[in-house]
Amino acid sequence: MFYREAGQFKTSYVADGQIFPIRQDRIAFALLLAVAFVVIPLTASEYWFSAILTPFLVLALAALGLNLLTGYAGQLSLGSAAFMAVGAYAAYNFQLRVAGIPLLLSFGLSGLCAAAVGVLFGLPSLRIKGFYLAVATLAAQFFVVWVLTKFPWFSNDSSSGVISAQKMAILDYAINTPMKKYLLVLGIVCVMALLAKNLVRSSTGRAWMAVRDMDVAAEVIGIPLMKTKLLAFAVSSFYCGVAGALYAFCYLGSVEPDGFSLDLSLRILFMIIIGGVGSILGAFLGSAFILLLPILLDNLLPPLASLLHLPLRSESVSHIQLMVFGGLIIFFLIVEPHGLARLWQITKEKLRLWPFPH
Repeated sequence: MFYREAGQFKTSYVADGQIFPIRQDRIAFALLLAVAFVVIPLTASEYWFSAILTPFLVLALAALGLNLLTGYAGQLSLGSAAFMAVGAYAAYNFQLRVAGIPLLLSFGLSGLCAAAVGVLFGLPSLRIKGFYLAVATLAAQFFVVWVLTKFPWFSNDSSSGVISAQKMAILDYAINTPMKKYLLVLGIVCVMALLAKNLVRSSTGRAWMAVRDMDVAAEVIGIPLMKTKLLAFAVSSFYCGVAGALYAFCYLGSVEPDGFSLDLSLRILFMIIIGGVGSILGAFLGSAFILLLPILLDNLLPPLASLLHLPLRSESVSHIQLMVFGGLIIFFLIVEPHGLARLWQITKEKLRLWPFPH
């Protein structure tokens, strides 16, 4: 009964087109931002900042980029980690070789470098689709890692290819604590998520969805396929590139090419499958689920095994995690293909009708 829009009238197209048209949603979102920007920095520990919150936001941004490409434009990609690697190494080189470049500018330029690489590997989408396109984007995964390993210039002539991120500062304000890094990542992710939400509601987003649903019909009604698909690859790779820069500078501090392996690309793909394909919220829900589930199993399985007097080795926990991930992916593909975001939407619809029968 408390989640009703009765009495909330819209008197203009602007009001009708709001991201959160219901007042309760706007209040809840404002409270969520207040908790994220004020309460968490005052209460969370360094472990939460370094091991949970910052990687959650970074991976959510990468999943958001992949969701724009796969969920909205319908172009399957397995090269998200490669574009993250381009962004990480590009930001490192901009900071290293361009004296006095602002930190945020280097992050933006790293996203543009990743976008250029994404357009290059998105060219096969003009001819092929589906699993064949996934194999084509998989080439980016191996090619980028090979380039970063074989050409030491990208890692400043490091023999192992490992780079150590430079110290971060914005307008001479040092970002040298886990809390400050968290706030920086949170601010960037909020801005880019808002841009993504507005982008998918624009004519560009509608063109992506038309190509996703039926590209032949989209071309017939005048949507340019080449421009639309390549723009989707460019925007998606830009988001992944910025996520890679944040991954290197704000989370790990030092990265190597093998750290952006196919396993990371698959994890990002699993995030949008479980969270919800074609949903901005789904990227965040999937990232939280994939990141928090292993921590939950690590803390839950050993006490449960001891309570039931069952032998449980440490490597068995990782095997159980893989089994749970696989089972959940199959579950969501069969039962709810739109993932956790759709379940949340159904819950809100039931709240709007409660206590009346559905």
